[in-house]
Amino acid sequence: MPVAVVTGATGQDGSYLCDVLVERGWTVHAVTRSADATAAPLPGGVVRHLGDLLEIESVTAAIKATEPDAVFNLAGITSVTESWLRPERTARVTGSAVAGILDASLQLQERLGRRVSVVQPSSAEIFGAPEISPQDESTPLRPLSPYGAAKAFAHDLVRIYRDRGLVASSVILYNHESPRRPTTFVTRKITAGAAAIARGEATSLSLGSLDAVRDWGWAPDYVEAMIRVAELPEPSDFVVATGVAHSVRDFVAAAFDAAGLGDWERYV
Repeated sequence: MPVAVVTGATGQDGSYLCDVLVERGWTVHAVTRSADATAAPLPGGVVRHLGDLLEIESVTAAIKATEPDAVFNLAGITSVTESWLRPERTARVTGSAVAGILDASLQLQERLGRRVSVVQPSSAEIFGAPEISPQDESTPLRPLSPYGAAKAFAHDLVRIYRDRGLVASSVILYNHESPRRPTTFVTRKITAGAAAIARGEATSLSLGSLDAVRDWGWAPDYVEAMIRVAELPEPSDFVVATGVAHSVRDFVAAAFDAAGLGDWERYV
């Protein structure tokens, strides 16, 4: 029975990942910042460990103790906006903490004499405003925010540790959504707003630019990609995206149509 350590297990991706791994017979150890009864629920059988990327030794201790076959580091600050408000924290949590996870995994791999696969989610934000579209694994890294810079640093760390023999891969994830996405993100703000209007609980929805364009995917599909990457014979870097871009306007129209509100421009 394979063993996994999952950080960020109560977030959108982490919760879906735990669900799937448990269904497939993995033993899952979830590292979360809270271990009390008020913490977000996890699937039955998942072992919760108390850990925080700001105190990286608490996370690496879980890796050393559980001797996993795979480590999925899904914790970290995930918002560009928040990264501007908390740049130093973003650098530590989303960037430099990854070094501790990679190093602990390499040491474990060398001690056990078997592979320890590390999957590090990266982000399209590492590319900044690329001149070439679509992007691929060879697109230059030119981040434009503290979040993008921290992710780019982590991306480079993965490559460096891979060159030292660690089975480490970066998955460059483009936007991916689900009902578990926090409502601070525009997609969930739109769907929650449309639902509230349809129920008669609101009369309008305020948004920023409707012309912004993103490649939006389905979060469970991206979690499946992470598992497949962890199981590959050889590690590498992988872009995970749909290859199709849509505007915020497109998303609004689809959401309001699904809520039975065809004339969305009356409300936005």
